[in-house]
Amino acid sequence: MSLLPFRKTEVTAPPAGLAPFLAGASIEVMPRTAAAVPDFRPLLAPGTRVYIAHIDGTPIEDMVATARRLRDEGFEPMPHFPARLIASKAELADWISRYIAEAGVREALLLGGGLSAPKGDFDNSMQMMESGLFAGFRRLHVAGHPEGNRDIDPDGSDRMVMEALRWKQAFSERSDAEMAIATQFCFESAPVIAWAERLAAEGIAFPIHIGVAGPAKLQTLLKFAIACGVGPSLRVLQRRARDVTKLMLPFEPDQVLGELAAHRAAHPGFGIEAVHIFPLGGIKTSAEWLSARTSSQNG
Repeated sequence: MSLLPFRKTEVTAPPAGLAPFLAGASIEVMPRTAAAVPDFRPLLAPGTRVYIAHIDGTPIEDMVATARRLRDEGFEPMPHFPARLIASKAELADWISRYIAEAGVREALLLGGGLSAPKGDFDNSMQMMESGLFAGFRRLHVAGHPEGNRDIDPDGSDRMVMEALRWKQAFSERSDAEMAIATQFCFESAPVIAWAERLAAEGIAFPIHIGVAGPAKLQTLLKFAIACGVGPSLRVLQRRARDVTKLMLPFEPDQVLGELAAHRAAHPGFGIEAVHIFPLGGIKTSAEWLSARTSSQNG
């Protein structure tokens, strides 16, 4: 992701209630994108949780150095632990010990990872959780897919995904760690609301940290959405692509977030606790959008 200048966009007021809904929002970086940012302090609120994506081929040294840098600048690093990228239980133990000793990491996102086949002992996040190696962590997040995941359920159902979430719910009840679901990004509120209600009906009580794409060119979002398997909410982008008056303007997540904020205001038990931003159009662009939406005058 390149650091793009913050573009002028459609002049519209943020939806009512958006600022409190965005309180505590997190953002995601990779070591190579973080390296292009001289200092995160002018961009992000102190204490912001920053996920560090671990892409295949990224040296653990770069991951740990990024976590240490974020810690030193006053943020809460949450590195990804992708199960299928980890060669062995010994390697997982080494990663964990280095994160703790060198960067004070006590939070992690556990996920299967993007590989079709595992490199070693782990095929899924549940196996890592069962290892006992995360016993000292205060917070563990797991992946969620409001529109399903065809890598896990090729038939288009959500049978395996739901089975895994039920297992993780049971694990959370015997773990001291705080747990939550961090989701894939989506572009429409209705599937998210239906999915959150389905989880509650199934007894899955994790708080949800809903993923959204930060401001980006439409072409960029379409590319990432297709690559990441975003489901029916992709139609929001496809409809916009047909509107030539909006084709060159960056797409922003205000509408979907405004609708989710309104739903939570009307239904206080709604499971979304926080927002997670995927800065697909650049870290600076997303950070400036977030700052503009959470300033006091936009409450």
